[in-house]
Amino acid sequence: MVRQATATPQPEIHEYHKEQFLISTDPARLDVNSIHAFLSQSYWETKAIPKEIVARSIRGSLCFGVYEGQRQVGFARVITDRATFAYLCDDYILESYRGKGLGKWLMGCILSHPDLRGLRRWIVVTRDVRLYEKFGFTALKEPETYMEIANLGVYEKGVAARR
Repeated sequence: MVRQATATPQPEIHEYHKEQFLISTDPARLDVNSIHAFLSQSYWETKAIPKEIVARSIRGSLCFGVYEGQRQVGFARVITDRATFAYLCDDYILESYRGKGLGKWLMGCILSHPDLRGLRRWIVVTRDVRLYEKFGFTALKEPETYMEIANLGVYEKGVAARR
């Protein structure tokens, strides 16, 4: 039997201001085109990711956009149950805006967000280890206990396979 799902209340929108910059969790502000452009040009795992997949991933996550005026200059996505676990991914600051402390500010806003406080575990996969170490991230304590299904290349095949 299939039952009608009840509507999940939308989380509150949080905004943080610093000089001419804004960080917002308002999904309506996100520029999916610019997020897709950055991800498809910058991350080896998402080189061929379709824009529809980016949009779907945003809908299922708590997202933080970084803005200067109306221009989106950064982004981060948190996949979370808002109770015990969070996975930080797809985070970036446009190259021309780096060195202004926006990445550190973004991380501070994410970690202080009311829905994300007190979580038992955070995960991030990154090559920029030093930034995340400043916020308490460490190498996996027991990497042998972590497993994954790595469906790398799924976007190059033109199919976003579901498991």
